[in-house]
Amino acid sequence: MTEAKGKVIHYSKVEGQSMGDVAPGATIRWLIDDDHDGAPTYALRMIELAPGGHSPHHSHPYEHENFVVEGEGQVLMDGVWHDLKAGDVVFMPPNADHQYRNAGSTVFKFLCGIPVKKLLPK
Repeated sequence: MTEAKGKVIHYSKVEGQSMGDVAPGATIRWLIDDDHDGAPTYALRMIELAPGGHSPHHSHPYEHENFVVEGEGQVLMDGVWHDLKAGDVVFMPPNADHQYRNAGSTVFKFLCGIPVKKLLPK
């Protein structure tokens, strides 16, 4: 972990990483994290789902918070799909089974806040 320093950058300047075969059409940008920025508590990511793309169907022992930036998508929570559009927020509690998918014809983008690695349950 690096020492925490301030950071100002446009999100598009942060390189996106493919999520691979488990999430076709999905890209993640680690906007703020403990490894690169020394963030002590929270990491902020931009998730981008191309048309037809989706995140893995998964769960994890920590919460996360989402803010939809643009596009149309859906989130599966508690076995129910919920429609999402720009300006919507999602609170995903720990251990909730969930998945996100693009439901539109343009890129679906949302911010995702999670605890930094050192705070994640082992």
